[in-house]
Amino acid sequence: MHYYTDVLKKYAVFSGRARRQEYWMFFLFNLAAAIIVAVVDSALGTYPLLYAIYALAVLLPGLAVGVRRLHDTGKSGWWLLIALVPLIGGIWLIVLMATEGQPQPNQYGPNPKAVQA
Repeated sequence: MHYYTDVLKKYAVFSGRARRQEYWMFFLFNLAAAIIVAVVDSALGTYPLLYAIYALAVLLPGLAVGVRRLHDTGKSGWWLLIALVPLIGGIWLIVLMATEGQPQPNQYGPNPKAVQA
């Protein structure tokens, strides 16, 4: 759970690097929370309202952790836009997000594994 809250604490921090674990755990918790909010929203009969509020609330943290994840692999945050290319772009972005980060410091900062270890 701390992976989710850590990303929310860095609400709009687009600099630095994020480990694979940080990104994917945020993704997993965010997906679960979105499903729960959608179910509750549907049960209350206000379907798009609560879900839309939640989606807007986590939009910036999601983008920020994605950019930091790309920084860990040595790529610019602009690579997130590759997802706009139909089919292949989304697949390539998943590959980039799953790729291990650079073990040495890069232009975006020190290795987050070395800092936490």
